[in-house]
Amino acid sequence: MTKELELPSLNRLSIFNRLSGSSYLTSIGLIGVILLMILIFSFLNPNFYSGTNLRNVTRQTSILGIVACGQTMIILSGGFDLSVGMVIGLISVLSSLIMVEYGLWAGLFAGIFLGLFIGAFNGIMVAKAGLPAFIVTLAMYSAARGLALIFSGGLPITDMPPEFSFIGAGQLFTIPIPAIIAGLVFILCALIMKKTKFGRHIYSIGGNEDAALYSGVPVAYTKIGVWALHGALIGLAALVLTSRAVSGHATLGEGLELESIAATVIGGTALGRGKGSIANTFLGVVAMGILTNGLNLINVSTYYQMVAIGVIIAGAVYIDQLRSNKS
Repeated sequence: MTKELELPSLNRLSIFNRLSGSSYLTSIGLIGVILLMILIFSFLNPNFYSGTNLRNVTRQTSILGIVACGQTMIILSGGFDLSVGMVIGLISVLSSLIMVEYGLWAGLFAGIFLGLFIGAFNGIMVAKAGLPAFIVTLAMYSAARGLALIFSGGLPITDMPPEFSFIGAGQLFTIPIPAIIAGLVFILCALIMKKTKFGRHIYSIGGNEDAALYSGVPVAYTKIGVWALHGALIGLAALVLTSRAVSGHATLGEGLELESIAATVIGGTALGRGKGSIANTFLGVVAMGILTNGLNLINVSTYYQMVAIGVIIAGAVYIDQLRSNKS
């Protein structure tokens, strides 16, 4: 009599025990890097410590934080999204047009719904049609950019409701509203990943999709769900960014796809292995925000900053690869 093949368990311990060691080391390393950057930039420019600058840093990094939360979950599930920036531009244009025509709440609802719809569409293409995420999101990048330019005519959409600017420029007890929104998003996503079956399924799919499928995980529906959630977060980020700019524009989110991947990878999320955490992505976002702000304060050209981001992504992936080989 033969024994039945035992399939991998998806209990909480089996998933998170293999994440804990590298996660804590990554957190400690990131905190050290952040403190070092703070010391260096405050020495080079004393204005770094000013209240105005610190509020600017939190306001600027809030949008990246919202997007990076979704990008982290996508990467943990085994994919990545290259269309983020252009989808933000498309949502910015369409939600602005709806807001001008039908009012504030219609525009806000449209922004979230459009993001969710686009994310779910990408998820269906990946999970059901079997297309690589690289191809799907590259195609969406081009389509979204073209549609945004068609609907806007290449011009910004203005005449927004005056109260809309509060989302991007307002503050509560000196804390910028975008930072409060981003904080709530981080908390929500962290709870989803750590406390729900959906989050555990995301980890299991990213770690070994075949094993997850044989263990009874609804792989296709989980992928569609995580892409839809990611899309809704992109819609939220588009609304905050549009509110900050007080206008809708086709290129408003340009470059955020690479920045969000950079922040996620810096935070220690492994590409294609289902390892990482929302908490470490938060540290990655903080590190990216301080780096960008500090380089701006010491008048480093944005061209060199783009080079730095590319080097950081390559370096972070290389370090993660070395860590994986050792383990």
